[in-house]
Amino acid sequence: MFEIRPYRRNNNPSTYNPFREMDDFERAFFGEPFGSFFRSGDIAEFKTDITDEGDHYLLEADLPGFDKKDIHLDINGDTLTINAERHCEKKSKDKDKYVHIERSYGKYAREFDVSSVDVEKIKAKYNDGVLTLTLPKKQEILPASHRLEIE
Repeated sequence: MFEIRPYRRNNNPSTYNPFREMDDFERAFFGEPFGSFFRSGDIAEFKTDITDEGDHYLLEADLPGFDKKDIHLDINGDTLTINAERHCEKKSKDKDKYVHIERSYGKYAREFDVSSVDVEKIKAKYNDGVLTLTLPKKQEILPASHRLEIE
């Protein structure tokens, strides 16, 4: 099964946080009315569509405005991580020229469970702000059938 794993900045399960469950519940129930505005260093997650195409999954991620060199795909065990970083090109001397700034800069990251994917055959393309991953499914190896002789 192809599952999405939420990305956490601190994935260390041994770190105990008594408020994590309450924070997760509150975020799930109320959402985040101000988006990532108050989270330091984070930008809201990028959006993805995943379709089952029979022999493979197709993952499309919206990453507009990124340079291809700033998008990194890493596989660690059964986890695929997509990291993307948009750099701030504003120079400190030009800072006073800006009247209004809405575009965000920083790091994006998403993690996906690829335990049912043949990771050696994944193909990636980036075109017009969309990252497209072709994720071939693992071939199920069926045991060969044979007849047993009775002694």
